[in-house]
Amino acid sequence: MENLYLLLLMPVFGAILLAFVKQSQLAKRLALAVSSFTIILTIPFLINFVPDASMQFVQSFAWLPSYGINFHIGIDGISLPLVLLTNGLIPLIILSTFRYEYKGGFYALILFMQSGLLLVFMALDAFIFYIGWEAALIPIYFICAMWGGENRIRVNLKFFVYTFIGSLLMLTAIIYLHFQAPERDFELSSFYQLGLDAQTQGWIFLAFFIAFAVKLPIFPFHTWQPDTYASASTAGTMLLAGIMLKMGVYGLIRWLIPVSPLGFEQYGTICLVLGIIGVVYASIIALRQNDIKRLIAYSSIAHVGLISAGVFAWNVQGLQGAMIQMINHGINVVGLFFVMDIIINRTQKEDLKELGGIASSAPRLAIVFLVLVMGAIGLPITNGFVGEFLLLTGIYNAGIWYAVFGGLTLVLGAAYMLRLYQKTMLGEKNDITINFKDIHGSETIVFVILVLFVLGLGIYPEPLLNISEAAVTNLINQISIK
Repeated sequence: MENLYLLLLMPVFGAILLAFVKQSQLAKRLALAVSSFTIILTIPFLINFVPDASMQFVQSFAWLPSYGINFHIGIDGISLPLVLLTNGLIPLIILSTFRYEYKGGFYALILFMQSGLLLVFMALDAFIFYIGWEAALIPIYFICAMWGGENRIRVNLKFFVYTFIGSLLMLTAIIYLHFQAPERDFELSSFYQLGLDAQTQGWIFLAFFIAFAVKLPIFPFHTWQPDTYASASTAGTMLLAGIMLKMGVYGLIRWLIPVSPLGFEQYGTICLVLGIIGVVYASIIALRQNDIKRLIAYSSIAHVGLISAGVFAWNVQGLQGAMIQMINHGINVVGLFFVMDIIINRTQKEDLKELGGIASSAPRLAIVFLVLVMGAIGLPITNGFVGEFLLLTGIYNAGIWYAVFGGLTLVLGAAYMLRLYQKTMLGEKNDITINFKDIHGSETIVFVILVLFVLGLGIYPEPLLNISEAAVTNLINQISIK
């Protein structure tokens, strides 16, 4: 039976249990078991989902009725892919940490964050959405601060300040909208129907946009990201890049534009341009990077810039491209950061100038790395191709020059990703890479699953597109702005 409450609470139960586990091996196995069981709980939702525009599996109860707060959750074609992404990647992220001696507290934070992420993607009440938004932030802050690199405290303080300010602005807008609602509630449907004047919608748009732009991040709200990604543990970076930034894209689609369409009319073009600037800016910096984690971090900014531009184009192609590319980016970036983690762990080096020749010692790693690079570039028969094609088509419909500059992601992305591959995998071995060990055990399992997704979604993306198509089309028709 499909029960969203159980799906939300399973990671919480696991987190509470893991908080008391001090033995590393037991913690790993228990965390993997809980996250795997959550996947099993997700399968009935996928099987019984009807690909139409309706909100399904809806559950609600009056949580704080005197304040108009209902614990109202549900899933439609826009939220289901992100629920699948979250529950699908968490076990792989946990499995990728098996060579480290993390204890129960680390995995408890991951599972607690998973529950917060799911709440964001399911919430149909703005107050509940905000709780999930903050609940996902708290554990990732501690994951990055407690298991990060040398400058982790300073870097994560910057990350926390950025996100806290953005969240505060969003909360202010939510409270204002609550008092404008006829029933004094926080229901998403009530916010959609308010019909506020253009000036009011303008500042509401900006308040929500800053919160979502920081989380993505969109240029120029991105400055916290490279440092945070570089200093965090690899699992923390995977959570941030693979899943958490999708909260921002989801917020744009579900909350920002439908709640303040007149604000979008005022500022939507500016936001689209910021996304395109992010593509070019981050790609140029990635081309000049020698730190391998920072290179992937800037590539993530470039990809997210294109996704956000597709959303702000506000047409079916752009929004469908954003939906599938969120999934593809999550898969690819988790795989790429895992490759970087293996290289750093084996060599204790992060500088491209000190690496090379790894393919001759680790052919299996070289093959999976190449597949992930091809997916990130967006070559045909890999998962990135369909998403980038739809995004650029949608952006082209908004303006040809947007597509021209947005399309630079194909050229620049190929340049910096192939440079990364060449400098690490090819060339002559040196004293650092001569004894490099190939992937094995849990590493192989993670990469095999990721590669299957890269190729599977590249060859046959239709099932994933079908999930979101009706909901996306309905939303575009309801909010006919352009």
